[in-house]
Amino acid sequence: MISLLIFIVILSILIVIHELGHFILAKRVGVRVEMFSLGFGPKLFGYKHNDTEYTLRLFPLGGYVKLTGDNWEEYKGNPWEYLAQPIKNRAKILVAGSGFNYLLAFLCLWLVFIIGYPMFTTKVGELLKDMPAQIAGIQVADKILAVDDQKIIYWDDLQKIIQKKGGETVALSVLRGNETMQIKVPVEKREVTSIWGNKQSIGLIGVMPSGDFIKVRHGILGSFYMSFTKTVEMTYVTLKGIVWLILCKMSFKESVTGPVGIFFLAKGAIKLGISAILHMMAVLSLSLSVFNILPLPILDGGHLVLLLVEKIKGKIFVKKFDQIWSRVGLTFIVLVGLFVFYNDLVRFGVVEKITKLFGK
Repeated sequence: MISLLIFIVILSILIVIHELGHFILAKRVGVRVEMFSLGFGPKLFGYKHNDTEYTLRLFPLGGYVKLTGDNWEEYKGNPWEYLAQPIKNRAKILVAGSGFNYLLAFLCLWLVFIIGYPMFTTKVGELLKDMPAQIAGIQVADKILAVDDQKIIYWDDLQKIIQKKGGETVALSVLRGNETMQIKVPVEKREVTSIWGNKQSIGLIGVMPSGDFIKVRHGILGSFYMSFTKTVEMTYVTLKGIVWLILCKMSFKESVTGPVGIFFLAKGAIKLGISAILHMMAVLSLSLSVFNILPLPILDGGHLVLLLVEKIKGKIFVKKFDQIWSRVGLTFIVLVGLFVFYNDLVRFGVVEKITKLFGK
């Protein structure tokens, strides 16, 4: 129950931050906002200030803003309406949602680096049978201090070095009890499939971490820099993933998840603590930011496409084109949403459990 509640809070924060971006920029350029709602469904509470009604609704998942004159049926030509604004102002309002999500991702990562995050030590927890480390004499509970005289502290560092040494022999400095020893280990070269679906060769010696970890913290300025570089890296990975999905080099079925998948990810993050929750929020917020700016109907990026069409063809053409564009987009989003939802149910074993339940 607690996991479900935290999951709802996380998703609500992501969506409300997105809508807050639209809200603030709309106000700044002079567009009236009729409603800012937390949640969906029947209204539980409402408060009106100036032109805007702020409401709390029954279903707390997300929220939305309603701009005055944001569709052609309601538009009356008043200067405070959305469609009366010049194209640049409407573009600012559309981009602001994704911009706020992007900023949230950066801030979450900044907090992660300030608060501290767990990093596995180089203590060996398991040896894979008949792999180089076991054959060379590495033992469970050994702590690897260096690889070829290169000092290491974290398991990630060990992994990165070994993966680049495929086909070579490395000298490991190992702490066993109170004794430090040198053990030479040949690194096995093996071909694996990366997250992008392509084959690559990496080095392996057959060791697994013990689970012991160190909490790593950084100063405010150091964390700011690390958050910046991590945000850029995550953006690159997200955009590359989208391109590879479009080019069918990655499996859509294996790579995309929806609310059900996010719920299971949230459950795992909750067990690991606040840093893991913040990191997950950063990943989700950045993904939402990038996804919403894609040039697909219904999404903010789709509306930006309409602004471009309006710039080229004029408002009259857009009025006719808008309804078709929206209907196609709605159909597409619903079909993709249903597929992702069902795929999550299968992937996380929900369908199997339901089948067994009714099978009895």
